[in-house]
Amino acid sequence: MLRIKIVSLTKFILLSILSVFMFSDFVSAQNYDTSSVITSPDLNISDDYKIGGFAVGTQAYTFNRFSVLEAIEKTAAAGGKIIELYPGHRFSAEDDTPFNHHASDEMIEQVLSKLDEHNMKVVNFGVVALPDAETAREVFEFAKRLGVPAITSNPNTHEEMDFIEELVKEFDIMMAIHNHPKPEGESDYRIWDPEHVLDLVRGRDYRLGSCADTGHWVRSGIQPVDALRVLEGRIISLHLKDVDTFGRDAEDVIFGTGVGNVSGILDELKRQNFAGHISIEYESNWYESVPDVAQNVGFIRGWAER
Repeated sequence: MLRIKIVSLTKFILLSILSVFMFSDFVSAQNYDTSSVITSPDLNISDDYKIGGFAVGTQAYTFNRFSVLEAIEKTAAAGGKIIELYPGHRFSAEDDTPFNHHASDEMIEQVLSKLDEHNMKVVNFGVVALPDAETAREVFEFAKRLGVPAITSNPNTHEEMDFIEELVKEFDIMMAIHNHPKPEGESDYRIWDPEHVLDLVRGRDYRLGSCADTGHWVRSGIQPVDALRVLEGRIISLHLKDVDTFGRDAEDVIFGTGVGNVSGILDELKRQNFAGHISIEYESNWYESVPDVAQNVGFIRGWAER
């Protein structure tokens, strides 16, 4: 009887030790090697346009109640160093012409002059549809004239990625896939899911990646840090948001006051050696948002000074 008890105890101890090793392996598989060197897409934005180690400014949609030229001024007033322009934004307070890939050379020159006036840099254009090869070429040609290193778009299939990849190689301009929230019903729209975005870019040119809209990930029920880890090494840019709750009805709030874990996002970007840009996209308080955007810029600066 004693021998049986000793044998049973020995088996229990051996099984316990084995379980510890198995659990350790499981944990190791779930954790990320923080000591590894990660190569992220590099937009080659100089330190002159960086805050806390990141190129920081706005997605011009933040100021969509105003014009392109006013958006540049307001971004500068909020402390931003870079800006991402979007298609259809009216050109100026006096001119309702949409600023898109049909813009004249004169319009582009005025935009670049306004940026120089405020010591700012345009780093991206989007979110712009690239529905076919002909339209996509027109957009890439415009991006070259504008001098941006990246375009943000929303391709959903490998067929779209095929002709986009060829243009990326030809023009040496990156293309970042932007995510909107998960549809409520049945839909072919899949790029809300970072796993699908990864599938679209896996094995393709390194200049293809993600424009991570962190607020829309939260609206899709996804933790932004988890999504960034899925897309490790493919993050080209961010539309950085904080929102007040998980779910489709989430509202934009000032960084650090919501559930978006902005500090965790910045920590993860640092771990990934992120070399793209952060476009603050603040979709709230539309007409008086400059102080709010300035607080968001200040949050990033404060994070870096911890």
